[in-house]
Amino acid sequence: MQWTLVIPLKPLARAKSRLSDTAHDGVRPQLALAFAQDTVAAALACAEVAGVAVVTDDALAARELAALGARIVPDTPRAGLNAALAHGAAAVRAAGGGPVAALNADLPALRPADLARVLSAAARFPRAFLADAAGIGTTLLAVGAGRELRPAFGTGSRLRHRESGAVELGPDAVDSVRQDVDTGDDLRAALALGVGPRTALAAARLLIPGP
Repeated sequence: MQWTLVIPLKPLARAKSRLSDTAHDGVRPQLALAFAQDTVAAALACAEVAGVAVVTDDALAARELAALGARIVPDTPRAGLNAALAHGAAAVRAAGGGPVAALNADLPALRPADLARVLSAAARFPRAFLADAAGIGTTLLAVGAGRELRPAFGTGSRLRHRESGAVELGPDAVDSVRQDVDTGDDLRAALALGVGPRTALAAARLLIPGP
């Protein structure tokens, strides 16, 4: 089974504000773009993935991610993360059937083999999700062909997705799919796992103290 992934990305100038303890305003957009590039590149290298659709209105991000092979879907709702995901999923479904998964754009340590394991596990259920490394949020929400995505991302989304009936997938051996980056501590954790080349280059410009 092959999946189409929907990845939302807000305008880079407004992205990753919680990284202010680690990166100043002039650097955070570069980091956000690097995270997204490494996430998309790893996703497209996954054997379980047929394609990636990125929902964004950022012109630079759209150009750079399209160059990697992603389809760009303009964020016409402009009503936040979950509206963007629902819109992206609808655009994907309009182009053909098949299973769809929403994936965070800030998974710079993502490994294609880990993502393949998660998607293979998700295929056993009509609707399933993976909690983030903190155990509070969600990094992936997957639905089978013909199923409605019903995203409820944001703070506390693990509980909301569970209460909505989605099956929670086990976290074993898929740390790279769970390690999103919102804070300096998250970035350090991702670097310890091993990030993609664009994030490594962007992070090398920062002075990041150890834990």
